[in-house]
Amino acid sequence: MSLAPPPDGRPRILLVDDEPANLQVLRHRLLFARDGARALELARTAPPDLILLDVMMPGMTGYEVCTALKREPATAPVPVIFVTALSDTDDEARGFELGAVDYIAKSISPPIVRARVRTHLALVAAEELRRTRLQIVQCLGAAAEYKDNETGLHVVRMSHYARELALAAGWGARAADELLHAAPMHDVGKIGIPDAILQKPGKLTAEEWDVMRRHPQIGADIIGDHPSGLLRIARSVALTHHEKWDGSGYPHGLAGDAIPQEGRIVAIADVFDALTSVRPYKPAWPLERALDLLRSERGRHFDPDLVDRFETCLPAVLDIQRRWADGS
Repeated sequence: MSLAPPPDGRPRILLVDDEPANLQVLRHRLLFARDGARALELARTAPPDLILLDVMMPGMTGYEVCTALKREPATAPVPVIFVTALSDTDDEARGFELGAVDYIAKSISPPIVRARVRTHLALVAAEELRRTRLQIVQCLGAAAEYKDNETGLHVVRMSHYARELALAAGWGARAADELLHAAPMHDVGKIGIPDAILQKPGKLTAEEWDVMRRHPQIGADIIGDHPSGLLRIARSVALTHHEKWDGSGYPHGLAGDAIPQEGRIVAIADVFDALTSVRPYKPAWPLERALDLLRSERGRHFDPDLVDRFETCLPAVLDIQRRWADGS
């Protein structure tokens, strides 16, 4: 059995309570279950946007239902709010320990219940928007890979290297995760480069290099201007990852701290993985040879401080390299 989403696009809420009167007090016209087994059946068939769950029910308790929901990947992300007559502090603490996002005593007024439900539904909508944006970024990154001769594992590795280096440079976990997800967009501008140039087996002419050097600006134009968040970082990375610390890079010849740090980080992660990976034109370099190149380019191609910090990340970098080795 499949449950289609409401035709008006309203969020789907599953109300689980063995007393119909309690359900009516909440004044929702959505999905209902009077016991835990039915609640699990409905949630597994089509995970709702939110579950309002009583604790004291025949058969399975609400705590047992919540535990079962959080154990399964398909239903674990669904927010659960306990709505129960149990108002003891220990009962509330247990609800939160099991993964609930809120705990409401049934004596509370219906308008307050509805307000708290709206708050959690707004958080669900915000998270869905974040996931959708991330999926768009990933799809565009994958589109760029089809134009190039690099494997998708290169993008995975260098993105994780970038995250580790960002953390070593003092970024918070959330910002480093945004860079992890934005880094696959670094070469999206290659979509706009002719295949005859992008996939040419031999050396590019000066005129062809002029065309190739346009891909950072093309990538920035594809992503567009955004004031904050994932897409802002993705645009910055796409535009600046070929700039060099000494100002000899492209497309704008930025130098030093004028290059956004996310671009400087991705430059190191991208080059390191290119050096240590097999390419049609070269074998993979040994680790020490790749590190020697990074060291020799401190203060020229790369931010010297970030090169030093990258070396402190080597245990994590090598673990990433093993985990996503080509052909694995």
